[in-house]
Amino acid sequence: MASTDTTAKDAKSGADANDLAGLEAGLDALETRQQARRPWRQTFVQKVLPPVLAVALVLAVWQALVSFRIVDDPTKLPSPGAVWSVLRDAWLEGELLGYIWTSVSRGLLGFFFALLIGTPLGLLVARVRFVRAAIGPILSGLQSLPSVAWVPPAVIWLGLNNQMMYAVILLGAVPSIANGLVSGVSQVPPLFLRAGRTLGATGLKGTWHIVLPAALPGYVAGLKQGWAFSWRSLMAAEIIASFPDLGIGLGQLLENGRNASDMAMVFEAILLILTVGIAIDLLIFSPLERWVLRSRGLLVKD
Repeated sequence: MASTDTTAKDAKSGADANDLAGLEAGLDALETRQQARRPWRQTFVQKVLPPVLAVALVLAVWQALVSFRIVDDPTKLPSPGAVWSVLRDAWLEGELLGYIWTSVSRGLLGFFFALLIGTPLGLLVARVRFVRAAIGPILSGLQSLPSVAWVPPAVIWLGLNNQMMYAVILLGAVPSIANGLVSGVSQVPPLFLRAGRTLGATGLKGTWHIVLPAALPGYVAGLKQGWAFSWRSLMAAEIIASFPDLGIGLGQLLENGRNASDMAMVFEAILLILTVGIAIDLLIFSPLERWVLRSRGLLVKD
């Protein structure tokens, strides 16, 4: 009888072990499952076609407003064809890429400087309580301050030059980057910090190996917002502080269109500003955000 009970227990234990092994194998398969390459047609339908249709709809509505004379004053709303003609002329004259590069080079360089300043500042505010109590409210206030407010004092302090442009970008972007990192650090589970200290990751080593990787989602969100503030700050500076030696960027192009009452040029500048902002997000920040989410198992490929 005892032998029978022992055999039954052994059989049950073996079944439990097999179930556990099957569960582990299933979890491993989920984690390491190789995704088949998505067919081009599916990619086109899901990723490319929706924004194309949205742009086509906007153009159709725009053209309808002009064609049916709902807005019959071309000085208020030019036709898409008129804006395209201005864009084409600027391209043929070799000026279009110059407008774009003047602004993009300033924006990216200013954002890089903001990144170098905002990252250590955010870590300092997040990790030192006294600094957080002293500077945290100021950073939040600066983040809510319209970046255009910095243009007049920057012109008075630095004059009409590129340094003034970079100063406006820094004042607009640094608070967003720092606050994003502070928010990310605040959301790091205390268990991670205790585990890091147990393993000897303290001080700078703990910050590099524990805090920063755990705070990446909030940090990346701060970077995206910082770039948005950088771009808006630059446009405000180029619109207000125009000077021939600074070259013609997109903001200056917008202001030139306003001064000339040329709405086609105004819409040209608006479309270029919007296109550059979307392109930077799609090429840099969206892939970075997807990588961070996927590395944490929060985003799975379809």
